[in-house]
Amino acid sequence: MKAPLFIQTVFGLQGGIGSHPDDVMHMKRTADRLFGDQYRWSVLGAGRNQMNIAAMAAAMGGNVRVGLEDSLWGGPGRLAQSNAEQVAQVRRIIEGLGLEVATPDDARAMLSLKGGDRVGF
Repeated sequence: MKAPLFIQTVFGLQGGIGSHPDDVMHMKRTADRLFGDQYRWSVLGAGRNQMNIAAMAAAMGGNVRVGLEDSLWGGPGRLAQSNAEQVAQVRRIIEGLGLEVATPDDARAMLSLKGGDRVGF
């Protein structure tokens, strides 16, 4: 696959696509129909459904994004203490599915990023 399109979908925002598993499957099917295998995809779930959306997408072969900028929750009725807490939680989910978490170098390569050591500021 050369120079794939990278698609990120936001789930769970009022007025946007919902946070139900069927919503994730619908978006994946739509992307498959439109782009075949010439894309990479990522999701972020806003609010309390952040980890549910991440788990669903990871199980379907997608990439995930988590953090306090998208959700303040660390669990039902409990605020997260940090981004690191949410990253550790999604890491456990991904590894529990038998998948590997991308290294920072892997993520930079997927997104065609230079890295902090190769910028002029």
